[in-house]
Amino acid sequence: MTKYIFVTGGVTSSLGKGIIAASLAKLLQARGYKVTIQKFDPYINIDPGTLNPYEHGECYVTEDGAETDLDLGHYERFLNVPTSQANNVTTGRIYQHVIQQEREGAYLGKTVQVIPHITDEIKRRMQLLGQSGEYDIIITELGGTVGDIESLPFVEAVRQLRWELGANNSLVIHLTLVPYLAAAGELKTKPTQHSVKTLLEYGVQPDILVCRTEHKLSQEIRKKLAQFCNVNINAVVESIDASTIYDVPLLMLKENLDKTALTKLKLSNKNEPDLENWKNFLGKLKNPTNEVCIALVGKYIELPDAYKSITEGFIHAGATNECKVKVSYIAAESVTKENVAEKLKGMDGVLVAPGFGERGLDGKLNAIKYVRENNIPFFGICLGMQCSVIEFGRNVLGLKDANSFEMDANTSNPVINLMEEQKNITNMGGTMRLGAYDCEIKKGTKAFAIYGKTKISERHRHRYEFNNDYLKQYEAAGMIASGFNPETGLVEIVELKNHPFFVAGQFHPELKSTVANPHPLFVSFVAAALANKKSK
Repeated sequence: MTKYIFVTGGVTSSLGKGIIAASLAKLLQARGYKVTIQKFDPYINIDPGTLNPYEHGECYVTEDGAETDLDLGHYERFLNVPTSQANNVTTGRIYQHVIQQEREGAYLGKTVQVIPHITDEIKRRMQLLGQSGEYDIIITELGGTVGDIESLPFVEAVRQLRWELGANNSLVIHLTLVPYLAAAGELKTKPTQHSVKTLLEYGVQPDILVCRTEHKLSQEIRKKLAQFCNVNINAVVESIDASTIYDVPLLMLKENLDKTALTKLKLSNKNEPDLENWKNFLGKLKNPTNEVCIALVGKYIELPDAYKSITEGFIHAGATNECKVKVSYIAAESVTKENVAEKLKGMDGVLVAPGFGERGLDGKLNAIKYVRENNIPFFGICLGMQCSVIEFGRNVLGLKDANSFEMDANTSNPVINLMEEQKNITNMGGTMRLGAYDCEIKKGTKAFAIYGKTKISERHRHRYEFNNDYLKQYEAAGMIASGFNPETGLVEIVELKNHPFFVAGQFHPELKSTVANPHPLFVSFVAAALANKKSK
């Protein structure tokens, strides 16, 4: 029977439930168990696809085209196992399904209510992945903070489900904060006690407390938390601030979080976790022999979580190259023709980030022109690729009004055009070209040298594409289309012939970079930046 672990949060948000869930999953996986993680978010949006990155950070896209919470990126990066549409569910999706059922008469005229109809649908979704028989353990992270009105139906669903599953088939981990008061010089347990009390009022007793803290928990503090929160003292787990999220699995191993969970689920913990590769990665990450500076030119730089997967992709690639990657976030709007040299001074490579809309477009074009003319390694992702095409059209081909149809519907040279299948779409959510698509790479190109094969698959999230009417003109001038979708002819990768590293993809390679499999484009870009630094 599949076992279930529920992870709730208390006291405050942003404590790192996703990292704790991913770390526990990693430890269980390293012991030989088949594990997956799902995220239940309490907001009413159907998915994060229409949310501003400032509101919610990046929108993570799965292989099957689901627009999901960024925590699913952590799950994949830790476990090296793809997630799917079923791994992220929102309140909006739950209500949408129930209302649709009501409209179709599925409830036979009954009054539709939060209990049982909403909670029943939540429970059904929570067990969906378990019905495949593929997983031994399913970890469910509940978004929000215990005590929030919007998370109440999820907590109630957990209460009901635990009763239905029976003893030893589920457990609840409550992640909470033990703050340090500098004036008093001590850690305070009262916020955690109140948070657990609130959870108890909803009928849910946590089995394990994971306590975020800036200072080590003394035995006295652990005993106090155990006594007043009704948990065993060995189920009080310290989660001290770490220098990198990739330290957390080892910190949780030290605290026996996996052993405690397995004991409570009546599962064997005899096999010691195999973390050799993870430790090797951490060794390289923490002991770099070189350092490179990469400029990330984007429009959401005030919130680094907007580019979370890109940042993590650089961490994986840096460890592979035994090189620390120092990312400098540069606001695209601030880059002008006059200051571009100063803005990019000392940078060993430049990445132009994905995004939507016209804001910051000119700054991205200025940055690309500078790196193209000065042989600085360049990497473009999605809109970054489209910008490289626009810049080349304007400054090399002489198409002065070359533009994307997204930015100027009246341009006489739409070198980036709206995809044909997108032209009649009016709804915003979930309607882009989403998920994994095949790409065929030309031999003899930089892309082929990077990937080492002609057939790849990458994830997408876009509405606009390279306009193939201009392809011959571009290739004649030195911008090569080195990757195509075999079915549609869509240009997936462009690169420059006579440049040390100028590669851009219409897809999002950062979404497939994991600790176990760093993405080859990121690895090669960091290597090119390192070579550029050494040549200087």
